[in-house]
Amino acid sequence: MKNMLLLFGWLLGKKRNNKHKDSVREEGFRKDTSTIEQKLDVTVERIRRQLGNSPDLIIRYFAMANFPHVPVAAVYMEGLTDTDKINEFTSSSIMEQPEELENQHAGDRQKIFEAIWQRSLTVGDVKMQHNWNDMLYALLSGDTVIMVDGCAGSIIANLRGGERRDISEPITEVNIRGPRDSFTESIGTNVSLIRRRLKSPNLWLETMRIGTVSQTEVSMLYLHGIADDKLVEEVRSRLKDIQVDAVLESGIVEQLIEDETLTPFPTVYNTERPDIASCNLLEGRIAVLVDGTPNTLILPTTFSHFFKAADDYYQRADFAVFLRMIRYFSFFILILLPSAYIAVTTHHQEMIPTPLAINLLAQREGVPLPVLFEAMLMEVAFEIIREAGTRMPRAIGQAVSIVGAIVLGQAAVEAGIVTAMMVIIVAFTGIASFTIPGFTLSTSSRIIRFPMMIAAATFGFYGVIMGVILLVAHLASLRSFGTPYLSPFAPFGLNGQKDTLLRVPNKMQENRSQSAKGGGQRES
Repeated sequence: MKNMLLLFGWLLGKKRNNKHKDSVREEGFRKDTSTIEQKLDVTVERIRRQLGNSPDLIIRYFAMANFPHVPVAAVYMEGLTDTDKINEFTSSSIMEQPEELENQHAGDRQKIFEAIWQRSLTVGDVKMQHNWNDMLYALLSGDTVIMVDGCAGSIIANLRGGERRDISEPITEVNIRGPRDSFTESIGTNVSLIRRRLKSPNLWLETMRIGTVSQTEVSMLYLHGIADDKLVEEVRSRLKDIQVDAVLESGIVEQLIEDETLTPFPTVYNTERPDIASCNLLEGRIAVLVDGTPNTLILPTTFSHFFKAADDYYQRADFAVFLRMIRYFSFFILILLPSAYIAVTTHHQEMIPTPLAINLLAQREGVPLPVLFEAMLMEVAFEIIREAGTRMPRAIGQAVSIVGAIVLGQAAVEAGIVTAMMVIIVAFTGIASFTIPGFTLSTSSRIIRFPMMIAAATFGFYGVIMGVILLVAHLASLRSFGTPYLSPFAPFGLNGQKDTLLRVPNKMQENRSQSAKGGGQRES
């Protein structure tokens, strides 16, 4: 027994030591403050060695017109840099001789280096860099690094290019009226899409790098003077506290900064539409953009936020109110309709009208499964068909999912496994889930209906009512960066009611929504 404990302790210690070594190695890369050496050959060889002699590392040597014995190198990564801009940039900025250097001696290489930086470069974003890690990060980000032999430092030129996806229509947030552009995987493009809509000097942008390995660029965008200062500081603090190896999508950032983890409800809103992000910035919220993903995070958020669509603000208020009522009604159908049917048919048959009760009993004749298992079977089958349609190629995904649902439902009824009424209820519930604009809330609702069905089968309507009470209590306990999740319903705010269940005409919306006020600390 003692030997087993010693072996377990040795394995645990070894695992901890390995983890410590990995963290030290990655932290060492981030905290390296060494400078760039003067010798060009030594610097180039160090870059080659640190990148593992990667074949996509391109190093081009040039000679200046009057100083052919002064080596100049341009270093960039193939596929991340615009080669046409590099050819134009190097020919006009490096190989051509600046006028102020015509009578300069070749030994004073520092002045040659400064002249290239100040006068010769033809690109817009140019900076001088002496730190090794910052130079390496710029190189791996697609910038071009210019180095002169005998000069300690480098010139970073923004010549980023390569293959990028063009701006296209939104995929998940489809609208009938309004702009058709959406965010892309380029964080620079996404910021420009917002700045085109909000031409304000108070639109402030803060950028940081997250991920010890990926070094992903993450930007925080807000309107200074409108966004609450405590909220801005809280978001900034949570982003800086993230300690992970890589950030490959905004969902990773969302999970690391959200207030509550053990909840099915999303406390961070995400969108791929620049107009929705701009509208939320005007309300005092903060947009978090992650390089490499088209989904932008909106902080803070509330429950009613997920029922608002872009079309609501581009058409008449009366029709927008009608559509919102349909969405809220669909949400209740999504979580309560199957459980209500189970409760009625299992515990409260006296509530069913006699003709309908006779019809339902006739359908259930010969069905071997109880109502709960019948509903569970159909719900799981519907989820499988939905997931299969999502993962299959677009050309056949929708056709297969629709045909599969029709054939499966019809065959199940004819085989006597389920009743026709259950197929109708499951189909209606599935269709109702697509009416909610916030896809993450729709996913949460699909999960919630399963425990609601179990409660209905166990206690009838008492179980359903108990489940609803627990659900509302849980929603009331949630916070999104200090903002109550159910606001402006609880706590009640009269001003906020103008854009929740209802949407009053634009002429009557004189005050900005207060639901974006936050800044509370994360609950431990």
